[in-house]
Amino acid sequence: HETRIVVGCSGRRTCLLDVRRSSSDDVISWTAETVFEAESSQKHQTRCVKFFPDGQSIAVGSVEGRVAVESVASVTGDTLKKLYAFKCHRDGDLVYPVNCIAMHPKFGTFATGGCDSSVVTWDGENRKRLTSFKVPTSVAAICFNHDGSQMAVASSYTFEDGEREHPRDEIY
Repeated sequence: HETRIVVGCSGRRTCLLDVRRSSSDDVISWTAETVFEAESSQKHQTRCVKFFPDGQSIAVGSVEGRVAVESVASVTGDTLKKLYAFKCHRDGDLVYPVNCIAMHPKFGTFATGGCDSSVVTWDGENRKRLTSFKVPTSVAAICFNHDGSQMAVASSYTFEDGEREHPRDEIY
C-alpha cells in the first residue's frame, strides 16, 4: 500500500488513489489514478481517515464521535464494507468529533484524539478500549514514532464551541 492514498471527501465519500512516480530524461513526474470512490458507512461527516498497517482496511473518524473500520480490499458497488464501528469521545450525552487517528506501527493498536481533550488507545483486533488520558484542550493531531515507543500529541482549541478563551496550544 506504499503507493496508495486514502482521502476523506465531502458527502461522506472516500477515495482511494494509486500514486506512482516515474522519471525519464531527468524529468520526474507523478500520476494519480482513482482506484475507487465509495460512500463511507458513517452517517455523518468524515473528520479523519487512516490506513491500518496491512493496507486492507481504514479507520474513519467522524464528527458524531464514532470510528468505523472499513475494508478497502472489498468494495461492493458504491459502498465501503463496514467491518465494525464504535462510539468514542463522549461525555454522558455530549458527543465530540474525532479529530485524528494514529496507527501503532507494530501492535495493531491505534489511538484517537478528539474535541473532548482526550487521547484514547484501542485494540482494533479485539475491539477494546485500552487506556485514555486528557490534555488541556482539543486534540488536533497525534502520531506514533517509527517504532511505536513514543506518541506525540498536539493540543489546540479547534473552535468546536465558537470563539472563546481557551488554553494555549501545546505539543506533548
